[in-house]
Amino acid sequence: MRRILVLAPALVLLAGCGASTQISGTPAPAPTSATGSASAGLPPDPQPAKTADCPYLNSLAVEDANGQHVSKVRVSDDKPHPACFFYRPDGHLQLTVQVYVGKADVATALVNKVAPIDTSNPASDPAGWKGGYQPSGDGVVYAVSKGDAAVIVTSNQKQSIKARKVAKNAIAALKL
Repeated sequence: MRRILVLAPALVLLAGCGASTQISGTPAPAPTSATGSASAGLPPDPQPAKTADCPYLNSLAVEDANGQHVSKVRVSDDKPHPACFFYRPDGHLQLTVQVYVGKADVATALVNKVAPIDTSNPASDPAGWKGGYQPSGDGVVYAVSKGDAAVIVTSNQKQSIKARKVAKNAIAALKL
C-alpha cells in the first residue's frame, strides 16, 4: 500500500505529460468514417484569387470583431459565396471566412475537418448551428454548420469569441 501512495504522484505527473495540446499551423486531420476518409468529396481549401471587398462582411466589422486594422481584403473564386481573406497592415493574414452551401454531409465534414468533435470545444452559436472551436496555428478556428451550410472562421487571435462574432455576422448577412 505504501508503494502505491509513493508512486501515485509520479503517475499523475506522467499522465499529464501525454495529454498536451499542440498548436500547429495546419488544421487537424479530417476524421474518417466507416465508409472511408471524410476528406473524400470535400471541396479544396479556398485560396485568395483577387483583391476585392468581401460580399458578406465589411472590413470595419472585421476590425471591430478581431481587434486589428484591415489593410487589404482578398476573395477566392468559390461560388456562390467566396471565401474572404482579411490582412493586417503589415501584410500578414489576420482572418479568413469560408462559407459552404451544398450538401449537409459535406457541410458537417468541413466543420469536423478543422474542429473535430473529439478534440474541439463544442460550439452552438448562433442558435441552431453546431460545430466546434479550438486553437489553430497561432490563433483559433470557429466552425459551425446547419443543414447544408457551413461557416468556418480562422483568426490570428487566440480568443474564440472574436472568431465567433465574425461567424455570426457572416451568417446574419447571408441569411443562412
